[in-house]
Amino acid sequence: MNLGALVSETRNADSMDLDKLTTLDMVRLFNQEDRKVPEAVAQELPAIAATVDLAAAALMAGGRLIYLGAGTSGRLGVLDAAECPPTFGVAPERVVGLIAGGPGALLKAVEGAEDSLTLAEEDLKALGLTAADMVIGLAASGRTPYVIGGLRYARRLGCATAAISCNPDSPIAREAAVAISPVVGPEVLTGSTRMKSGTAQKLVLNMISTGAMVKLGKVYQNLMVDVKATNIKLVDRACRIVADATGVEITVAKAALAQTDYEVKPAILMILTGVDAAGAQRALERHQGYLRRALDDPD
Repeated sequence: MNLGALVSETRNADSMDLDKLTTLDMVRLFNQEDRKVPEAVAQELPAIAATVDLAAAALMAGGRLIYLGAGTSGRLGVLDAAECPPTFGVAPERVVGLIAGGPGALLKAVEGAEDSLTLAEEDLKALGLTAADMVIGLAASGRTPYVIGGLRYARRLGCATAAISCNPDSPIAREAAVAISPVVGPEVLTGSTRMKSGTAQKLVLNMISTGAMVKLGKVYQNLMVDVKATNIKLVDRACRIVADATGVEITVAKAALAQTDYEVKPAILMILTGVDAAGAQRALERHQGYLRRALDDPD
């Protein structure tokens, strides 16, 4: 494939004099180009919604959500995976980010790792990939061999698959069951896909993981009710979530949380239904952790 022919690699006619601009005009141009990103993502909402449904189904069935990428795309996948446990209370092994070259590639480029068609298969085998898992491949160019190889292996096993790229009809799009292709246009700095392309991928990943977690009952109203209160900031957030969901004072919320080991859902159930901590836990277990269902049927 001729990389120079890809939209993400072509030159941006509006930034040909980037090195001559004043600082203010330069950042104004960055901002002007960045405004194109959400519009490009908006064109892909049906595919994003389909991916959310596939990810939620895989997680509900006991499978995992696995991101696969190289360079900036790989780092974004690892970042999204790392943020799921504290935000939604899922075990770290349920949402996994793989990057070509391994963890060391997060901090320093590992030359050549992304060019292997077999390395991702090895990485997925090391995870014990099964048909119950979903694999999402990320590559701004849409032609990264590491991602292509990983998606091919996942499809052979029968996994649900999706691809996120910033070029139309890309090779990785053709390898996946669902293709998400926000075309943001040429970068201000030619070929620097950590810019608009990276932003687009981050927006899409936010939607996929958050949407899937909503469907898994990790959210009540618009509150992250499975947040893990592992530090002072998150303890304070847990208190505010309980207070917001129930209308009680912070002191009352904190007292309820003290009885549930700072688990938010049972604290909300206790306050709104009058059950004790043990009864709240039983109700949540009976309704597979869905707070809204437990509130309708707490006994």
